[in-house]
Amino acid sequence: MSTSATEVALVTGGAGGLGEAVVRRLHKAGIAVVVADLADDRAGQLVQDLGTGAHYARTDVTSEESVLGALDAAAELGTLRHVVIAHGGWGVAERVVKRDGTPASLEGFSKTLDLYLVGTYNVLRLAAARMAGGEPKSTGERGSVVATASIAAYEGQIGQSAYAAAKAGVVGLTLAAARDLSSVGIRVNTVAPGTMHTAMMESVGEEALAKFTSNIPFPKRLGSPDEFAALVEHLLTNGYINGEVVRLDGAQRFGPR
Repeated sequence: MSTSATEVALVTGGAGGLGEAVVRRLHKAGIAVVVADLADDRAGQLVQDLGTGAHYARTDVTSEESVLGALDAAAELGTLRHVVIAHGGWGVAERVVKRDGTPASLEGFSKTLDLYLVGTYNVLRLAAARMAGGEPKSTGERGSVVATASIAAYEGQIGQSAYAAAKAGVVGLTLAAARDLSSVGIRVNTVAPGTMHTAMMESVGEEALAKFTSNIPFPKRLGSPDEFAALVEHLLTNGYINGEVVRLDGAQRFGPR
């Protein structure tokens, strides 16, 4: 049964490393959370662990129907106030022209943009429309959105043209969307993480991890998912931060490789 006084957050990629940390932090803060993901087993276990105030909605971020279903699930829990867009799961590593002289795959480029940029915009537009129809807080704010880019948006490495272009699109979207949604009291910000210590990163092995951390000035380690979640929570709740992209990278700057 819906309880309108309950604040609800929708988190895409909520069963993944960064997304799960956000879900756990927001739930601990007393916010009901919809885990929007495609990872049935991980998401199911997560909401079971959290108990009351957590719900799993199987969600394809590139599908309007699927995202609307997740928003319907949020409405059942209370009033949608927060959206965190943190999904992942696909990447293609290709030079624009490969070593054998053949061009990169257009399909790979399109699929990467579809997930990271089009998927972000799809969630943003549909969720913002729902929030815009709600009652504002005493401050006039109806909701807040935090998207996820990457420092690859600024320093794309060799083979990252598709990913860098998609994440640069998210960076470019941030201020324009914040301006678009200012009239309805919705803030939009983005986090651009550097190299984060997720389960996927652990799988590369100690030698590769050491290489990844070698050019991080300080602290000389990978970022933690909880540090990402802490920043997301701050951006969601600090009412005067809007249209901003915040790097979370220990002053790291990607080199060509």
